[in-house]
Amino acid sequence: MARNQTQFQKGLSLTQFLSEYGTEEQCYHALYRWRWPNGFICPQCGHTGCCEISTRPLYQCSRCHHQTSVISGTIFAATKLPLRTWFLGIYLVTQPKNGISALELMRQLGITYNAAWRMKHKLMQVMKERDDSRPLVGKIQIDDAYWGGERRGGKRGRGAPGKSPLIAAVATNEQGHPIAMRLTRIKGFRKDAITQWARKHLDTTCVVVSDGLSCFRGVKDIGCEHEAVVTGGGPSSVKLEAFTGINTMIGNVKNSIHGSYHAVNERHLPRYLAEFCYRFNRRFKLEDMIPRLGYVAVRTPPMPNRLLQLAEVWG
Repeated sequence: MARNQTQFQKGLSLTQFLSEYGTEEQCYHALYRWRWPNGFICPQCGHTGCCEISTRPLYQCSRCHHQTSVISGTIFAATKLPLRTWFLGIYLVTQPKNGISALELMRQLGITYNAAWRMKHKLMQVMKERDDSRPLVGKIQIDDAYWGGERRGGKRGRGAPGKSPLIAAVATNEQGHPIAMRLTRIKGFRKDAITQWARKHLDTTCVVVSDGLSCFRGVKDIGCEHEAVVTGGGPSSVKLEAFTGINTMIGNVKNSIHGSYHAVNERHLPRYLAEFCYRFNRRFKLEDMIPRLGYVAVRTPPMPNRLLQLAEVWG
């Protein structure tokens, strides 16, 4: 029986992970390579000369005398956890298809729930910022979606209280297979909101295919070509070939998040959506997930707990 090569790839086994990142020293040197692949560069003045402080793990610039560590100014800044705990957390977050909850992360790492929650959300923030910086290209399927359900006795359908509007986008190849996706919470399905979203998440050369919802015409304001397919609504509309990829992805995301987390605070929903998209967009090489996320993590500014707790930016 033929097997899907992406689904049946080996990935990075726990044995291999421990061989590469099992000690504090290995994790430290990995972070150094990812942060300064061509050797030390002072974050203050850009000078490449430095000396190591003998009493602490710090590097002092030979020109401006600024002192920095391998984790200062990064998402790992001010952490009290060992680097090997962070690396195991990265492994547990990136390798499973459906992710891992903060509660399970707590149990696996042997740390407090608060520490596990902060680690989880910091890593998801890294994923979100990385994908937000890389617009989708090519042929794009987009659709409206919602997170949450109607409240008892309340309004049904669009605009119902308790529902968060989402815009789902999937980039496909010439065969129509999904290559990359983006799920973004927006304030509502209005043309100006779609234009603002498209300006941030789409390349201007994209060909966008959507249903007949009029607000999706906003993608043309940034130069994208737009094709509207009137679906007519109803259960049969989700079976249209033009939207097979996007409808499948929306269903997979909802099943994954419900299965792994059961309940998600709406305030932090964008990070959970970004986590799923990040793994999906890099699913073709699971063994590269740790160095790729680590490389971006040391280039992501610190995210203290007070910022983690704030509501996420829309769009």
